[in-house]
Amino acid sequence: MTAKVCLVTGASSGIGHATALELLRAGHTVYGAARRVEKMDDLREAGGHPLKMDARDEGDLRRAVATVLDEQQRIDVLVNNAGTVLHGAIEDVPLDFARDQLEVNLLAPARLVQLVLPAMRAQRSGTIVNVSSIGGEIALPLGAWYYASKHALEAFSDTLRMEVEPFGVDVVIIQPGIIKTEFEDQTAAQLREMSGAGAYREMAEAMARQSETGLTDGSDPGVVVDAIRQAIESERPDTRYAVGHLAEKLLELVRTLPDREFDALATRSTVPLPQ
Repeated sequence: MTAKVCLVTGASSGIGHATALELLRAGHTVYGAARRVEKMDDLREAGGHPLKMDARDEGDLRRAVATVLDEQQRIDVLVNNAGTVLHGAIEDVPLDFARDQLEVNLLAPARLVQLVLPAMRAQRSGTIVNVSSIGGEIALPLGAWYYASKHALEAFSDTLRMEVEPFGVDVVIIQPGIIKTEFEDQTAAQLREMSGAGAYREMAEAMARQSETGLTDGSDPGVVVDAIRQAIESERPDTRYAVGHLAEKLLELVRTLPDREFDALATRSTVPLPQ
């Protein structure tokens, strides 16, 4: 296996942090980008390169890619992992919050793709890994903007894959299911803040209570990390990797059930929230 130069976003916690460390252990050169650079001391100690980057800041995105290219003269892998989650009824969520969700989960990854592609095209190789979710194909109540951002990221990735294939660049979508990370730590509070006192309060409270206990069966982030590494190191990676608790089962349901039957399933409080 040839060592690769990798840029991993959202590398201060959860899946991104675990991915950066695993790629280092595998012998790759890793740049981990995140706002909380102080959370990446162990990445630095392991031989990685922490970069301070806010996904909302164009200057930060440019600097991150420029740093990798200046120091390594190439970039082989972009792992678009940074993301946020927003919960609340469509009627209740301010559109400024929705715009921020789309900025972080869709437009920032898209901008990083634009920034790395000239180098990847020039070297006639590269792998772009976009960490989506099973929420890139399914949708549950009180998470419209998160699911919209992930649906859009998957459509973006599908088009991108066709455009860059002639230049030797692979595009991979990772679809985590229920994963134990801090990603959903604020879900209950967010649901109650956005929709806990209005017309959707019963649904919001039921989902808030479920979110407080529903991740007990979640998979370790390592299953996602393994899929990302497999995609990066494969000569011909799959276009999608669905991994983690309930990922394949829920995707099979949404692909096969009539819409209203899936709606009935999704509105039961026992349905867990995906990564």
